This record gives sequence, C-alpha cells and structure tokens, in this order.
Amino acid sequence: MRVRRATLEDIPVITRLAEQLGGAVDLEGMPQRLKRILDHAHHAVFVAERDTSDDGLSSEPCGFVAAEHRVLLHFGELIELMSLVVDDDCRRQGFGTQLVAAVEAWAARRGVPRVRVRSSLTRSGSHDFYPAIGYQLEKTQHCYQRSLA
Repeated sequence: MRVRRATLEDIPVITRLAEQLGGAVDLEGMPQRLKRILDHAHHAVFVAERDTSDDGLSSEPCGFVAAEHRVLLHFGELIELMSLVVDDDCRRQGFGTQLVAAVEAWAARRGVPRVRVRSSLTRSGSHDFYPAIGYQLEKTQHCYQRSLA
C-alpha cells in the first residue's frame, strides 16, 4: 500500500471512484475540475494504491482523498477534507486511514493545526470511521443552496 499525490493521469480512476459516492456527483465535469484543483496550492488530492503483485512492483489505485486549506474569518485556518472514497473492494484494509493521514501530514507541513470533515447523515459508515481514527463530532447542520444560473 502506498499513498501519493494525484496527477492528471488519475482522472479516470478518480472519476470511477467518485461514482461510488452516489448522490449528486457531476462526473462529466470531473476532469476539468481536477485539472483546476491540481493547479491550486491550497488544494491537495492524494491517491492510495494497493499492490497487485507479490513483489510490490505493480499496483492499482483504490482510493482518493481531496482536501482544501481554508481561512475562515470567524474561525481561522483549517484543512477541510472535502472527499474521501475507498473502492468497495478495498474497504476495511487501512486505505482510508492512510489517506486521512496524508491530509494530516499535508496540514502539518503547512502549519495548519486543524482538520475538519463533513459527512452526510446518509453515510453511516463514515460516522463510525472518523471517530475510530480520533475525530470528534463537532456539530450537526443543514446546508442550503441557491442556483444563480
């Protein structure tokens, strides 16, 4: 298992994995958004790979995490974990933990003392995962949106 920074070559696998999020995911726009995100210093995307050979020379991506360095007027600096997906076949093998650790290490390198993640009420698996790796429930909220198009 290894975790590395995402590249443009990861667009197909990240798009495939994002499908597992379900709900409203704009897969068609994913390649263009990933290209923009990879160019931003305040964003990081990491990919987890699993070994596909006994000698460790072959691997395939099986998860990704995206994070953003944010500065909030009322709260200060934090890293927000924006998405985390581990392929159904790779879950419960430590890939999610390693991806979150990559985000935490990125936060430490940037001198940012906090990592926050939001999770939909429908994602019951994440409600067990995050507390198990040391995250505390901060609040429950509603999210509103208005389209200006």
